[in-house]
Amino acid sequence: MKIKKAVIPVAGKGTRFLPATKQIPKEMIPLVDRPMIHYAVEEAVLSGIEEVILVTSTGKESIENYFDRNFELEAFLEKAGKTQELEKIKKIGQMIEVVTVRQKEQLGLGHAVLCAKSVIGNEPFAVILGDDLVLGTNPVTKQLSEVCEERGTSNVIGVMEVPAKMTYKYGIVAGDFCEGSKKTLRMQKMVEKPKPEDAPTRLATPGRYILGPEIFECLETIPRGVGGEYQLTDAINKLAQETEVYAHVFEGERYDTGNVPSYLEASIEFALHHPQYKETMLSILKNKAKKYL
Repeated sequence: MKIKKAVIPVAGKGTRFLPATKQIPKEMIPLVDRPMIHYAVEEAVLSGIEEVILVTSTGKESIENYFDRNFELEAFLEKAGKTQELEKIKKIGQMIEVVTVRQKEQLGLGHAVLCAKSVIGNEPFAVILGDDLVLGTNPVTKQLSEVCEERGTSNVIGVMEVPAKMTYKYGIVAGDFCEGSKKTLRMQKMVEKPKPEDAPTRLATPGRYILGPEIFECLETIPRGVGGEYQLTDAINKLAQETEVYAHVFEGERYDTGNVPSYLEASIEFALHHPQYKETMLSILKNKAKKYL
């Protein structure tokens, strides 16, 4: 089963990054040498996705423009003899087919996914949250696709183990590990942001899903949940009562870029993993440690 489409919700206001996001979409804030959204789309490409559906809102046009061709800039770079820079921006414009749909009112992740229904059609698809970036050799979405193939399913959720005190920040999955596997489990339920004492496990969902088209019927019938929003968690719980839904403990180090402190940590880590900037970042960290510690 080949997963060809991925939904990436980018309609949020990015209030935790104000005033930077007053005019600039949070997703376009650079992480080392490229905007944050680039990493999410790149994961899709490396996972074999052929089309990305960006769920956008007013003021997000620059995200779509980033993945388009800029012939004026290309001509300028070619004339200036800047061949390396020219190749870089050409590749961005040729990365993948990008479609946008509008989420006119921000009513939760479930609602954002539902907005993509007409583009997805009757096929399984991935959901990638651009706030959650993962460093690793095998893209998370590809890992989930491989589980789909192995289990003969179109519903697999990426999970990671978190400290007990952090369960209140995530959807937490409960289920039984499949026979012969220490990484994949048959999901029984998902609890949205439970207190540590109420959490069924420490397996958290940081924003990677593969879902079949039947999720849309679930999204259309669930009531508003936590925060008065349509929660994808609620729809997945409903889906798990009707068909097999699996959770898979993925490989890779996940970084939350949805707030400034976590973004700063991610910036350091991504620079340290960048072949061009690793030594520069190490030098900066050593010099600053001497100055401030």
